[in-house]
Amino acid sequence: MRPMHMRFALLKTRTLLAALVAVALQTVAAHAAAPGITGPTFNLTAQPSYLTQPDGQSVYSWGYGCSSTPAGFAPAMTGQTCPTMQVPGPTLIVNEGDTVTVKLTNNLPPSAGNTSMLFPGFTMLQFSDGTPGLLTQEAANGATVTYSFVASAPGTRSYYSGTQSDLQVEMGLYGAIIVLPTKASTFAQCTAGLPLTNPGANAIAKTNKSQAHLGLDELDFRLAPAAYDSAKTCYDREYLFQFSEIDPNIHLQAESQVAACSNSTATCTLQVPTEPYHPAYFMINGRSMPDDMDPNYATQYPHQPYNGNPHMHPGELVLLRIIGQGRWQHPFHEHANHVRILARDGNLILTQDGNALAGPALFTTTTTPGLAMDGIFYYTGRGLNWDMYGHNPASPNKTAFNVDPPCVADSNGYYTKDPTAVNYFEWCQDHEKPVQAYPFGDITGGGPVTLPDPNLLTNGAWYGGSPYLGPSATGRAVGQTGTTPPAGTVANSPSGEAGFAFMWHSHNEREITTNNAFPGGMMMMMLVDSREFVIDETN
Repeated sequence: MRPMHMRFALLKTRTLLAALVAVALQTVAAHAAAPGITGPTFNLTAQPSYLTQPDGQSVYSWGYGCSSTPAGFAPAMTGQTCPTMQVPGPTLIVNEGDTVTVKLTNNLPPSAGNTSMLFPGFTMLQFSDGTPGLLTQEAANGATVTYSFVASAPGTRSYYSGTQSDLQVEMGLYGAIIVLPTKASTFAQCTAGLPLTNPGANAIAKTNKSQAHLGLDELDFRLAPAAYDSAKTCYDREYLFQFSEIDPNIHLQAESQVAACSNSTATCTLQVPTEPYHPAYFMINGRSMPDDMDPNYATQYPHQPYNGNPHMHPGELVLLRIIGQGRWQHPFHEHANHVRILARDGNLILTQDGNALAGPALFTTTTTPGLAMDGIFYYTGRGLNWDMYGHNPASPNKTAFNVDPPCVADSNGYYTKDPTAVNYFEWCQDHEKPVQAYPFGDITGGGPVTLPDPNLLTNGAWYGGSPYLGPSATGRAVGQTGTTPPAGTVANSPSGEAGFAFMWHSHNEREITTNNAFPGGMMMMMLVDSREFVIDETN
């Protein structure tokens, strides 16, 4: 890996970034989950390497990684590895009540001095080895320290260096720990998928094989059926997002001083100033857009194994595990709906009587440094004011499989009677509503406006190219000779994926750039897929 050069030409940066965006958005969508390594014993190391950025830079960094083969990976995905250095560090997955043991070996450069790990929210049982530090037991260069604690409560939390944290966290020494609930009675209720609306429906919709024409055969990539010991925290799929930033000047100075110290015969320690702070790279799970939309464990990012690329079907409850790992607040906006917060730092937010969730619905999930939160996101199409499934009783394109079904509303207004139907969880109030009387054409021809190519108004080829959801929705709506653009674009054929793409991004405009070039930084796409499409989260 070559060192980072700060005077990279801005024009070249923008040209390269635009090219990478175009390539990334014309590939088959790669899906995400919440991958990590399983415990309760972890053998980790802290050591240096380089992180890649979309502008072509290689940034000298430090990170936690595995010093030996981990006990296991969860969920089971393809290409899973735990390198000796990664950013963020390995996601540690344990069960509630486990006695967790973390053995850390300090393989940072000698001039970096000691290092350590903090586990906020947990009470340490004991330390083995190491030397006392200001906040915790530390490992000297080449030495080890062992931490032991009980995973006393479920939830998502962060871990990070407790030694010279202004420098070591900035350099990449941070990660996530997920504690899974173990209450069997909660899991029995959560296998329903949507217990308050139609017990069992989402689980049936994802695994039902009697409707072979739909191709529905999705594997379960949840770490657990619930986020906490409460059936109110049931969910259908999950994603982990860790937000951080890099000031390349700090990393460049650290790299230069490490090299100078290695050539010196005298005792040498790093003296890297961390103020003023001017980050230029803004990352989700260690990657900037568009890299964060490539698969987990992609070989081109050997030290950045985790991606950020959420997919879902209408009506699914998606658990978002969100952590602020940097020094700045990051106001991240999830388009298409608010996020209902379940808990902060592993503390479930309930009403005083404990009978209902009491967390706020957030327009932006603003991550305070060190704060972790769990929330539920879902999308149903409610409020669009047109039938996104393209139902049309007069359509000449009906077949045995796309006949216009009735939409019998449940008590909440959704169609949940048949979880094997393509339009399961349709908002019945919009059933058979046309998108507009004349969707295309100029004013004299009866249309409201002359609309541009829809691909020019959306972020690349993941958008289905149609206002309708699913590869056969256009035919259901207007027939094969209709004027509405067919589902499917450059990357997705009309018979394949045809979803609604919503951009999820930071609401701080600077944070959606990479080294001051747009687009980049803290951005990704959330794709709502029709139930005809199998969401494959194997990587």
